[in-house]
Amino acid sequence: MDGTTLEAERERAADRVRSLRHGLDSLAEEQALTSHDDEHDPEGVTIAVQRAQLQGLLAAAERDRADLDAALRRLAAGEYGYCARCGSPIAAERLAALPATTTCITCAPGSRRRR
Repeated sequence: MDGTTLEAERERAADRVRSLRHGLDSLAEEQALTSHDDEHDPEGVTIAVQRAQLQGLLAAAERDRADLDAALRRLAAGEYGYCARCGSPIAAERLAALPATTTCITCAPGSRRRR
């Protein structure tokens, strides 16, 4: 994977962050215009659930963006594509599927192939 592809992945993650933040802001505005009697207002519960879901998605998108930022730093340092645990090259297929990964399949957390 090259820097252009990593940059594109990073921009997609940043777009998700912006979109989810906008969704949370819109939900907050919507909630401000509605009743706050959640006990008797089923929509209040729905808004709270939606907010929690959006917050979880936002946290994941922010982690993805941070991981891709770290991958770009590794690329600039000449360390991208090598396992942080054993130093072996990471398979191109793994990098294509998980561009920010830091481990080869053998060293991946939960791998059955671990030495």
